[in-house]
Amino acid sequence: MQRLIIKGEKRLCGEIRVQGAKNSALPLLAGCLLAEGTTRLTRCPELSDVFAACRILSELGCKCSFRDNTAVTDSTGAQGFCITEELMREMRSSIVFLGAVLGRMGRCELSYPGGCELGPRPIDMHITALRQLGVRITEEHGRISCTCPKGIRGAVIDLPFPSVGATENIMLAAACGKGETVIHNAAREPEIKDLAAFLNSCGADIKGAGCSTVVIKGVKKLHGCEYEVMPDRIAAATYMAAAAATGGELGLLGVRCADIQAVTAVFEEMGAAVYCPEDRIFISCSRPLRAVRVIRTMPYPGFPTDAQAVVMAALATSQGSSMMVENIFESRYRHVDELVRMGADIKTSGRTAVIQGVKKLCGANVRAHDLRGGAALVTAALGAEGVTTVGNVQYIDRGYEQIEQVLTSVGADIRRAF
Repeated sequence: MQRLIIKGEKRLCGEIRVQGAKNSALPLLAGCLLAEGTTRLTRCPELSDVFAACRILSELGCKCSFRDNTAVTDSTGAQGFCITEELMREMRSSIVFLGAVLGRMGRCELSYPGGCELGPRPIDMHITALRQLGVRITEEHGRISCTCPKGIRGAVIDLPFPSVGATENIMLAAACGKGETVIHNAAREPEIKDLAAFLNSCGADIKGAGCSTVVIKGVKKLHGCEYEVMPDRIAAATYMAAAAATGGELGLLGVRCADIQAVTAVFEEMGAAVYCPEDRIFISCSRPLRAVRVIRTMPYPGFPTDAQAVVMAALATSQGSSMMVENIFESRYRHVDELVRMGADIKTSGRTAVIQGVKKLCGANVRAHDLRGGAALVTAALGAEGVTTVGNVQYIDRGYEQIEQVLTSVGADIRRAF
């Protein structure tokens, strides 16, 4: 089993070019199934989740290759509509293929998704919305069977919660459907805008992405294109947290500052100096970190749930007491016990965590239980005294491209052991 061995108390300094966004690349790869011919996705991150998505495309009959951060797909021979349980279990985002397969094949069979254990992640909204689009759905023994006897038909859909996955599935299913589909209370995340821009580059007619109302006018077919995946705002937040935990100074290149304003505001409240000129972020943390009053995870443009764990790791050595309230997932504090092993003073009750800053953390043997929690342990280890071993690295590899190489390039003492 691979693990990361980190010798802490190394001040990070330098520049990092931020990878393409995992949370955008996956729905974009699903969208490649809808586009006839060849599609090239550049700045596609080299991640285990991306490779899993490529395997799903291959199982459906697409030709798919990956080299030098470019995914090339050819959907010409795609005729499959079944996704095996083994592939579905590899990642939580696999459910986004449901809308794409329905939009292309008119039918789909798959199982419930797997991936990180973050508590229940019901797909009820996906199912309800697709039924409004004319999809017949049956569920039996963990398998979902979907058919569209009369094709995808436009509808007005009111989401009870601005779910990113449900919004993506509706957009993918309706892009080549009949008539107009309107999504009210749609997710507003930058990844939604990226998916809409990609589909529009392929010939779709989608307006309003990034707002609470999205309008999709169905077109007869989509064509391939070349498209660059947006920068990963959560990776950027993670490296900002690493700078904060080590009292470092980093320049993050190729980012979109507007996408993470809720995160940069928290680091400024912690006492970091943050500058955002154009497509880069500079963060300097030469002063001791201050606690923050309350951070509440919320749908975009609020503070992202995916940044909760890494910011908590930075706050573990801040001066004072901070509070976090997790409003998106029920089980997203699994990293807390591991941070406590390193000397952190964190207490949780339900969706609330109270972080009492300590003078220092100490190296320990810890294990990642999910992607972002694993990144939080790496963040804490970078600033801790002594040596930390982080196990279950496969979780971290789902969302961070060669994290040990990136951090080594800015002064970290980190290596991967096999």
